[in-house]
Amino acid sequence: MKVGQITVRHAQAQLVDFADFAALQPLVPQLVLAFGAVENLRGAASALAQAFPAAHRIGCSTAGEISQHGVADGTLVVTALQFEKSRVERFSTVLSSMEDSFAAGQRLAAGLPTEGLRAVLIFGQGVKINGSAVLAGMKEVIGTAIPVTGGLAGDGGAFAQTWVLDNEGVSDDRLCCVGLYGDALEFCHGSFGGWSPFGPARKVTRSDNNVLYELDGESALEVYKKYLGEHAKDVPASGLLFPFAMLGEDHTEVGLIRTILGVDEAAGSLTLAGDIEPNGYLKLMHASTDALVDGAEAAAEAAKAMQASDGQGLALLVSCVGRKLVMGGRVEEEVEAVADVFGKGATLAGFYSYGEMSPFTRAVECKLHNQTMTITYIGEKL
Repeated sequence: MKVGQITVRHAQAQLVDFADFAALQPLVPQLVLAFGAVENLRGAASALAQAFPAAHRIGCSTAGEISQHGVADGTLVVTALQFEKSRVERFSTVLSSMEDSFAAGQRLAAGLPTEGLRAVLIFGQGVKINGSAVLAGMKEVIGTAIPVTGGLAGDGGAFAQTWVLDNEGVSDDRLCCVGLYGDALEFCHGSFGGWSPFGPARKVTRSDNNVLYELDGESALEVYKKYLGEHAKDVPASGLLFPFAMLGEDHTEVGLIRTILGVDEAAGSLTLAGDIEPNGYLKLMHASTDALVDGAEAAAEAAKAMQASDGQGLALLVSCVGRKLVMGGRVEEEVEAVADVFGKGATLAGFYSYGEMSPFTRAVECKLHNQTMTITYIGEKL
């Protein structure tokens, strides 16, 4: 397997030209990943098609780009993958509404050939979607034995309009996945947060899928604002700094964190990025930079532990925009921690997202995560 990468930096997105990707063309890649700021991704779609007409081109807009050189904003990171022994297939579908999420997941999975399928990468728009339902729909079709990883697009933290790239171009209402095939494929993954809970656990007393209406019989929005104090005036943006940990009916940790995507003042509700356990509990969380960096390192160690060979590969990093906001100027440290774990055997690429998709371990089905660093290592056995 061979991996090549370039970062395009143009003051004006419309100046992106197919010549910008000339250095990657000799690879003759089967798969091209592109992650960039909204205007950069939209401006590059036709140039990418011209430069790589025979490759599957997938990616999304971001809340920050990750490359071999660290973290950036306002760029386009393009990574080309040439597989020697593995095959790549792609399928996309339109997401008509948040309520269509489960069915969209079913359509995605059904669109991939099943014979020889070893793993799936998925990218989706990030603001009008129930990521948990998408994954549940995919599970209905392909089961839980096939690992699925990926993430939801961002738009720089605006939570207004996000974009997905596929072979048809860019769109604000599509989901795209690629299936990876062949016995030589290595597909390793890890996911970890680093957040700490605070305050009492609150019982979910009224919810509908990913919309939370009541905690302990009170308006969820009012309870949330009470705990946030002075940060309440900046909701929903400040919600990225204070996500929820989900607990089971018996208060057991389930390992899932939920970020707030929006609020409804009239209904007193919070819209979360994924489904809520209807009979469970929620607990607020906060984090320090050191804890988040340690979490990124733990995710990298988990993925590295699954790796069987030392060949050249791709480490795909999908980290939550909330982590970026907490770490501020120290955000590079979590990417550096991952790079230290993988060494020179992996090219780093990825983005800051509105939702991360990954199993917890090799034996657990894929879940939608928030506020985590998820890492997927893709390579081929020697």
